[in-house]
Amino acid sequence: MPSLTSKQRAHLRSLAHPLKPILQVGADGVSEPFLVSLDEAVNTRELLKVKVIDRADMPVKEAAHEIAAGLAEIEVVQTIGHTVVLYRPFPEEPEIRLP
Repeated sequence: MPSLTSKQRAHLRSLAHPLKPILQVGADGVSEPFLVSLDEAVNTRELLKVKVIDRADMPVKEAAHEIAAGLAEIEVVQTIGHTVVLYRPFPEEPEIRLP
């Protein structure tokens, strides 16, 4: 998947604004069980938020980088505060149309 343009990122940020985080990076960091849970979650949603709690002992940007490295074709849309916004389109029929 090609990298997102700034216009596409802005569109995804606007769609993600009302969403609540569905997973948390905890004291174990970005572990294999976390990546499995995230992969299952992203199979049902194209756009989601992940919260990095204080006990994670890693900066938000580092957690986002590890998530992107651990899962195929996932894009980090934004990191803000303790939250990471992630996007991966459905393979056959994406629900979100990018500009």
